Amino acid sequence: MPEKRVIRSPDTNRVERVPPGQKLTERFPVLHHGSVPSLDSGTWTLAITGLVDPQKKLTCEQFMKLPQVRVTSDIHCVTGWSRLDNVWEGVSTQEIKNLTKVLPAARFVMVHAAGGFTTNLSLDDFFAEDVLFAVTHNGQPLTAEHGYPVRLVVPRLYFWKSAKWVTSIEFMAEERLGFWESAGYHRRGDPWQEERYSS
Repeated sequence: MPEKRVIRSPDTNRVERVPPGQKLTERFPVLHHGSVPSLDSGTWTLAITGLVDPQKKLTCEQFMKLPQVRVTSDIHCVTGWSRLDNVWEGVSTQEIKNLTKVLPAARFVMVHAAGGFTTNLSLDDFFAEDVLFAVTHNGQPLTAEHGYPVRLVVPRLYFWKSAKWVTSIEFMAEERLGFWESAGYHRRGDPWQEERYSS
């Protein structure tokens, strides 16, 4: 297995690492709506759809053979807690560009997850260097409550953007709001701007 590329999220280099309205915790709270989906890595797939050519579907085995990265990042939850120096391992979102061609009309991404969850991101936010599809947290496989087998991690945005239980990625020309965004959360979610809610 090739050596993992090591990345530090730029926010970890800030002098003041806790955004406005946040408090530090060493715990890793579990927050979600409804029951925890039960996913089997043996049958799990990741689909890449929308404005790409060709569209793709990866098995878990194919996904795990992709080059992996190790990302150190902070977590900032919209509910007010922050957790510093989390180490994630998984596949960089930039690997998508090596699997298929993202068409010029694509400007946004909708990440789909088990349980009917979705979250919307701009192409720039989705393809930022520190964004990955994580399979471990601090050296341990993800638990079901934290998104097993694969969760998205978007370090620079509030943590609801780091969708758990990812199953597909849809590239879009126009922005659509995801699950939490449709319920009143901010469409982008920058913690340094306190973009918690849409109003």
